[in-house]
Amino acid sequence: MSRRAAEEAITSGRVKVNGEIAVIGQKISPENDVIECDGVLIGRNVEKKYIMLNKPAGVVTTMNDERGRTTVAELVGDVGERVYPIGRLDMQSEGLLLLTNDGEFANRLMHPKFHKPKVYHVKVCGVLPDETVEALALPTDIDGYITKPACVSVFKQNKNSTVLMIELHEGRNRQIRKMCEKLDLKIQKLKRISIGDVKLGDLPTGKWRHLTKAEVNSLRR
Repeated sequence: MSRRAAEEAITSGRVKVNGEIAVIGQKISPENDVIECDGVLIGRNVEKKYIMLNKPAGVVTTMNDERGRTTVAELVGDVGERVYPIGRLDMQSEGLLLLTNDGEFANRLMHPKFHKPKVYHVKVCGVLPDETVEALALPTDIDGYITKPACVSVFKQNKNSTVLMIELHEGRNRQIRKMCEKLDLKIQKLKRISIGDVKLGDLPTGKWRHLTKAEVNSLRR
């Protein structure tokens, strides 16, 4: 495209560098940075990578952090290509995070039309009565938006805590934390264990692995 067209594409947010919206004048490295326009990789022949990471708590889901905190980029630096997260897990949450350098695949997966159900294990303080578990599953007003019903069940519990299994069918920001806050539930641990048919399994904390072809295809459906 012409320089003017390129500038218009950048200012309209159609161009991304490493998964982040590009800005005019931004410096890039064609050898090391992943550049896409309208979800299509450009600039070089890049082998497409699809991986899962078991994100530890305390790691931020960004490619770089101005405050010097550990990022997911540091945990996947040996993938062979620069990959970026599909969606987010907040800093204190852990578990399954998908990363890729395939912009079209990432954009499709994040589109509400193709949203995949996500399952979490959520450890909260105390033993919860049935009515609290049922209330947690109901649509909830979060920041002016009424959420879809969630699937909530007790996974295990003892006299001090309860581990809930929560399945969400949408991707609202910090949704589970806000759902629990509404019911005065204190979260001790929040871990995502699956996205669609892709399961975290026994992948160690802080480690990553390539998705299988079957897993990638299941996410494309």
